Amino acid sequence: MSRIYEIADEYVEAVATLDPIAATSLGIAGHDDRMTDFSPDGHEARAALRRRMAAALQGEVPVDERDRVARDVMLERFALDDELDAALDHLRELRVLGSSAQRIRSCFDLMPRGTADEWSTVATRMRVVSDGLESLEAALDLGRQRGVTAARRQAAGVAEQAHVWAGLGQAPSFFASLIAEFDAQDLDAGSLRGDLESAAEDAAAAFAAFERYLRDDYLPDADRRDPVGADRYALQARAFNGVELDLEETYEWGWQELWRIQQEMQATAERIQAGAGVAGAIDLLESDPQRSIEGAQPFREWMQDFQDAGVAELHGTHFDIPEPIQRIEAMIAPPGGPLAMYYTGPSEDFSRPGRTWYPTGDRDRFPLWREVSVAYHEGVPGHHLQIGTVRYLGEQLSRYQRLMAGTSGYVEGWALYAERLMAELGYLENPDYYLGLLSSQALRAARVVVDIGMHLELAIPEREEFHPGETWTPEIALPFLIERSFFPPDMLASEVDRYLGLPGQAISYKVGEREWLAAREAARQAQGGAFDLKAFHATALELGPMGLAQLRREMGSL
Repeated sequence: MSRIYEIADEYVEAVATLDPIAATSLGIAGHDDRMTDFSPDGHEARAALRRRMAAALQGEVPVDERDRVARDVMLERFALDDELDAALDHLRELRVLGSSAQRIRSCFDLMPRGTADEWSTVATRMRVVSDGLESLEAALDLGRQRGVTAARRQAAGVAEQAHVWAGLGQAPSFFASLIAEFDAQDLDAGSLRGDLESAAEDAAAAFAAFERYLRDDYLPDADRRDPVGADRYALQARAFNGVELDLEETYEWGWQELWRIQQEMQATAERIQAGAGVAGAIDLLESDPQRSIEGAQPFREWMQDFQDAGVAELHGTHFDIPEPIQRIEAMIAPPGGPLAMYYTGPSEDFSRPGRTWYPTGDRDRFPLWREVSVAYHEGVPGHHLQIGTVRYLGEQLSRYQRLMAGTSGYVEGWALYAERLMAELGYLENPDYYLGLLSSQALRAARVVVDIGMHLELAIPEREEFHPGETWTPEIALPFLIERSFFPPDMLASEVDRYLGLPGQAISYKVGEREWLAAREAARQAQGGAFDLKAFHATALELGPMGLAQLRREMGSL
C-alpha cells in the first residue's frame, strides 16, 4: 500500500471515530453504539483532522497514476470543505434533507437489527439521541449569535419532521416502530425489550424537545429569505458538482433542455393515447388499474422482483456485475422525510446490501409508468452499480475513494445517465415507461431552471409561456414543476423546500449527466470503430468517484 493510500485509510478510520453516524452510513463496524458530536468543538475536531491529512498528502509524491488520482480526489474535496467552513455553513446546517437532524434519525435505518446483541446496540444509541440533538443546538446557537442562520422554511420543515419522529402526530414515534419490529422477531432476550422501550421513549422525547427548540428559540431568529444569492450559490454549486459553472449559461441550457424534452413528451403521449396530449396520456397511466399496483407491500415486492430481473439481464451483456453487488434490497422508507426516492450503499464487507428506499407518503396505489426509470436510477445500472462497483474494487482504490469520495454531480449524473442509457439499450420501448423517463428528465431540467432561478432571483425568459419576465419565487416554482414534470404535487412541494435548503444540489443531475455524455462522446470520437460501450463504462467506473472537473480531466487523458 502506498503512503497516499495509507493516509487515506488513516483518514477514514479517524472520521469513523469522530463521526460515528458516518461510520454507520459507510458500513464501518464498531461505532454503532455512539453518537456524533455536532457542536462547534466536534466540527473543529473533524476540520483539524482534514487539515492535517491535507498537509500530509501535499508532502507525498504519487508512485503511479492510481496514486495521483487518489491524492487529487482527496485534496480537491478537502479544499472545498475548507471554503465551506470559512462560509460558516456548519453553523446553519438545518434543512429538510441531508442535514444533521436527518442523519441522527436515519442512522437507525442502516444499523443491523437481527440479534439480541445488535438490538442492544440500537438501544444504546437511542439513549444518546439527545446528545446528538443538543450538540446540534449548540452549533445552531453559535450561528444565531453570529447572525448566520438557516431560512425559516428549512427550520419549520425540520421542526415538522421532528414532530413526526417524536410521535406527536397521529402515528407512533419512529423509535416506537423499532420496538414493533423487535417484537415481530420474537427473540429470547430477557430484559432487552424493556431497555429498548425505555430508550425509545428517551429518543422520542429528545426529538420532541428539539421541535420545541426550533419553534420557540430558533425560528424567531431564522433568516426570512429563502434565496442564498449568487456568491453563496456559486460555492455550494461547486461543492455539489466539483466544477466551476457559468451559472447564466447553465440556466439558459436548462431551459433549452426542458423545451426539447417537452416536445418529445408530446410525441410520446401520442403513442399512448392519440389526441389526448401529455396530461391526458398521464391521466390514463395514473388511473388505469392494469397499469398500477395496490398497496405498499405489493409495490415493494414488485420493485424487488424488477431490480432482481434487471441485474440478471444486464450482467454479462452490458456490464460485468460482481457477485457481491448482484443483490439489491428494495425498501419502503420510514415516514416523516421528503417524498423523493433514495439509495443507501452496501457496507464495506457487503454484509449490509445496497438498498433502494421508496417513500410512500399517503399513497396506497402505485402507477408503474414512472417507476421503471426510477428503478434504473436507484438500482442497476444507476446508483447501486456505481457505488457497489467502487466498494468491490477493494485495494485498487484508496479506502477514501471507496467510501467517501465523489460529488452529487458525479453520482447523480451517472444515475441520470443510466436512465437514458437503458432507453438507448432498448429497455424502455414501452411508451408508458419511456414517458416516465421523459418525465424524470423534465423534472431534472426544470430543477436547473428553478434552483438557479430562485436562488439568484433571475427572470423567466420572455419567450416562455409560464409567467414570462417574472422573477422566480418559491410560490411560482411549485406550479411550474407540477405543470412541466407531472410528478405528484405533494412530492414536488417537498422538492421546492429541498432545493431551497440545498442550493446547487438540484442542478447536479443534469449537469452531471452532461459531463458523462460528453466523456462518452469524446471517447467515441477518439477511438472510432474500436469504441466499445461496455469497456467505456467499466473503465470510467474503475476510476472511482470524483468531482466533475477531475472527471473531465481523467477521462480526457485515457
